[in-house]
Amino acid sequence: MFTIGDFARYGRVSVRMLRHYDAIGLLRPARVDPYSGYRHYTADQLARLNRVIALKDLGFTLEQVGAILDDEIGADELRGMLRLRQAELESALDAARARLAQVGARLRAIESEGHMSTQDVVVKRIPAVRIAELSGTAASFGPKDITPVIGPLYEELCARLERAGVTGFGPGIAYYEDAGQGDGSIVVHAGTSVPEGTAAEGVRVHVLPGVEEAATIVHRGSMDAILPTEQALAAWIGTNGYQSAGYARELYLECPEDPAGWVTEIQEPVTRA
Repeated sequence: MFTIGDFARYGRVSVRMLRHYDAIGLLRPARVDPYSGYRHYTADQLARLNRVIALKDLGFTLEQVGAILDDEIGADELRGMLRLRQAELESALDAARARLAQVGARLRAIESEGHMSTQDVVVKRIPAVRIAELSGTAASFGPKDITPVIGPLYEELCARLERAGVTGFGPGIAYYEDAGQGDGSIVVHAGTSVPEGTAAEGVRVHVLPGVEEAATIVHRGSMDAILPTEQALAAWIGTNGYQSAGYARELYLECPEDPAGWVTEIQEPVTRA
């Protein structure tokens, strides 16, 4: 048998918590010394303690935990519940990271107001290019809606091209258009340049028309942090006698595994104001 202190140490919980579980009948000690009142536990009780903590972390109240354990929930069922909760927490963590990146981008845009250089903006003609693409719809043009759509599109596109034996494709080219639903949704086209004669199941291959005049700027880093670069480009367009003629294209020049090392050329169609 273990003393309450040893049992708490093996279970990675506090002695105070074990006393509370005893008081509410959730986990009673195997033996209580009638003279000293000291509590003692057995190794077998660690299994119940693990279930109590796991169910508590799933969001159940201690009263609900007691009811579930009294029904003698099986290890397989508990494992399934924990895996579901793990997936939910991972999804929430990913969403929180994305929000943090967006807040950081917005903060950098605010801090760079009036300071970010626009000297690197170049107006040039974008030639037509043959691309293979897959398309999807995003709820808005914001990074929080675009990123979860465009990433899987590119993964699937590359997989289909590889299965079709297509080699020599790239770099990636993304372009956007209104979905026409009146709700701000956007059609996302995830494409990559390919050789003539390319064909792959479920992949649209076509010539993306050129742009006679585009204001371009190079963005370095994750696309989730593109806001300051885009707004610098907008400032240049607005102060140099141009106006936007549509959504900007994105030419992915370098895409290492770490998004912090990405290099992307933003190509916004413009006309003289």
